[in-house]
Amino acid sequence: MGHLVRHWDPETDGDLTEKALRRKLEAEGYSVSLYVYSPGTHFPEHTHGVDKIDAVLSGQFELIVSGERAVLGPGDWIAVPRGVRHTATVLGDEPVVSLDAVKNR
Repeated sequence: MGHLVRHWDPETDGDLTEKALRRKLEAEGYSVSLYVYSPGTHFPEHTHGVDKIDAVLSGQFELIVSGERAVLGPGDWIAVPRGVRHTATVLGDEPVVSLDAVKNR
């Protein structure tokens, strides 16, 4: 897959918490916001004018980035470069708690 899904590693990263994942993303130069998406939420194909990371704290989030499907669960994140077409859909009956990270310029 061209858009690599990264995974939280409890061995090196410790327990998965909002604070710990936020710190990891901020250390990579991102500004981070917390969002909660209800079951059934779907974002149709779109692009952003900034480099982003979508990270999941809980729930299941399906992203299709440049036609490639990735299902993110707790502790997973994926980079979505500026201008890249993608969709996102909440899977299942559980809300997705997500950290939305935007690359600082």
